[in-house]
Amino acid sequence: MRTVTLSYPIPPETEDQWAQPQVAALGQFDGLHRGHASVIATAVELARKEGIPAAVITFHPHPKDVMGKGDYDGYLTPPNDKQEILAGMGVDILYVIEFDEQLSRVSPENFVSVMLLPLQIVTAVVGFDFRFGYKGEGDVNRLRELGRGVMNVQAVPAFLLEGEKVSSSGIRKSLHSGDLALANAWFGRCYHLRGTVVHGEKRGRTIGFPTANIQLEDRYVIPAKGVYAVRVLYKAEVLHGVMNVGVKPTFHDGVKAPSFEVHLFDFAEDIYGQELKVELVSFIRAERKFDSIGALIAQIGKDADTAKKLLEV
Repeated sequence: MRTVTLSYPIPPETEDQWAQPQVAALGQFDGLHRGHASVIATAVELARKEGIPAAVITFHPHPKDVMGKGDYDGYLTPPNDKQEILAGMGVDILYVIEFDEQLSRVSPENFVSVMLLPLQIVTAVVGFDFRFGYKGEGDVNRLRELGRGVMNVQAVPAFLLEGEKVSSSGIRKSLHSGDLALANAWFGRCYHLRGTVVHGEKRGRTIGFPTANIQLEDRYVIPAKGVYAVRVLYKAEVLHGVMNVGVKPTFHDGVKAPSFEVHLFDFAEDIYGQELKVELVSFIRAERKFDSIGALIAQIGKDADTAKKLLEV
């Protein structure tokens, strides 16, 4: 999969380099959940039938982040993760449009004429509630009107699970509340965090549970504070463990920024400076303050046993 970064307006040399008949799925796609996957899979299927490339057109940074609106608190799928997932979905080209204040003021007409048609998008595939252009003035019907005779438009209906529409906002709420099971079901995979192992307080090794302290590589949506059973991808290895997301109230007061500490089972390598991808498989319990170090150690042991059962290791 090729990744192409575009800005408004598309420079002529970029248009000459990348323009070719193609099917493109359009959307922010933060989360790449099962609803997004249904849109992208439709685009890939249509492209394969036509024998032309399948593309995804998305935006970065997130419009809400740029405009300072809503309760935006980070990415469910930062750019690196988005590229990895899309490559596995059969996408040939990922166009990342740089979203800024100038683009936010572009009319639906100009967005289509200046950003889409120059790329020779023969079919645009969007979600049923797709909005575009200044203040979201454009919708699916407007996209059809603007593309008439040049670009077909196919709208994909809402993806429902047990009668509920799968959405990024719903996933965010589930992660914040500790309902990881629902979030993962809507994702269609385990939510993950990616980062580098850095030096921490090194307290875990003194109590018999050494941990890898993770510095996140991007601005992820932070899940509820607590303990999780996790699957960890390290180089070519798949490891298992238990992760604490929180402020360690047994040892600290007044700390607001959470830390991310992973205790890996049956693992003793020096991995400082290494990248880990941590998949959150199951939420075990909320973080709490313990009356003594002994009580904390006993609970960590129970958490590890619970995680091993959940992970079947």
